[in-house]
Amino acid sequence: MDTHPGTVLAHRFFAGTGASYDTVVKLFTLGCDVWWKKRIVDAIPKDASYIVDQACGTGILTFKIARRFPSCRVTGVELRDEYLNIAKEKARALRLKNVDFLLGKAEDVRVDGPVDCITSSYLAKYAELRSLIRNAKAMLRPGGLLVMHDFACPKDPWFARFWAFYLQILQTVGPKFFPEWKTVFDELPCFLRQTTWLTELPEVLQENGFSPVRTETLTCGASALVTATKSAD
Repeated sequence: MDTHPGTVLAHRFFAGTGASYDTVVKLFTLGCDVWWKKRIVDAIPKDASYIVDQACGTGILTFKIARRFPSCRVTGVELRDEYLNIAKEKARALRLKNVDFLLGKAEDVRVDGPVDCITSSYLAKYAELRSLIRNAKAMLRPGGLLVMHDFACPKDPWFARFWAFYLQILQTVGPKFFPEWKTVFDELPCFLRQTTWLTELPEVLQENGFSPVRTETLTCGASALVTATKSAD
């Protein structure tokens, strides 16, 4: 059994939440998730023929990629079978022929490459970053792109106060409407304050020969997008 703290936390946070995930992620982010995922898709190389979406969840980002790149193969990798089963059902309903899915941990699942681009949203804070980046490096072609997005802590004092107040509201009101998310509403704010993924990830990428590595903060610092290119050497 995997005992990495991030993996254990992800299992505990998301058990039994698959059916309401799509609704909660829109509400929780005040609709910003739609824009954030568009930024991820916009970063993907236009000539990509094979893309892997790690921690794909119910397939929200996976399907956006598949629609934008209809001639491209898109593989979604997801830790929890509850979420993966929902994603598969959605893919059948949408009649998407260029999507497939694999069950497993992003740090471990390795597809037959080469892969042109690897994406993820909300994975970085849970991941063992060194293992994750080594695995990504092994799958990406020379010059391939890694695109990672996740929550961050706002630096602007005014927005940081607003964000903290909003999270407190979620802790109070959220469980009344979505009781299966109580653990997330209770514990995620503290976890976000403690996570160091945004400073660690660029360092790990540079250690593994990715260049350039670019970091962009989104929505007043409530989230961040990191892109990195695998060395062509």
